[in-house]
Amino acid sequence: MLPTMTARDCMSRKVNSLRPDDDVLAAVRVLVENRISGAPVIDNIGNLLGILTEKDCMAIALSAGYHGESGGKVRDYMSTEVMTVDADTPVIEIAEHFATKHFRRLPVLESGRVVGVVSRRDVLWLLEQRSKPDPGRA
Repeated sequence: MLPTMTARDCMSRKVNSLRPDDDVLAAVRVLVENRISGAPVIDNIGNLLGILTEKDCMAIALSAGYHGESGGKVRDYMSTEVMTVDADTPVIEIAEHFATKHFRRLPVLESGRVVGVVSRRDVLWLLEQRSKPDPGRA
């Protein structure tokens, strides 16, 4: 059943996205308050420029801890090499990525623009939903 399901079937459409000129401490607040491990960084029309992850934010913590400095722009800390999936990518392929790579979430693109984010939890949710018995079957 999972091979026919796609990113579109389980992705989160409500995307907490960031802009490259956003203050990085405000961006950290977005991650913490929304309990997310990362957020795509997009331009004004939704094109993906990068991603800011919890791991990227550790550089901010180190800078604050060692140098008493923290802050800057998201662009100074974001990762620009981002693995993405297309909205029509089969969930089984996404599960393979999550099983073999360290990513926790992947931006979902359609026509080059961010339309959602799929996380490990989203894939597991879909698996759990599909494993429930169908009450319409006898």
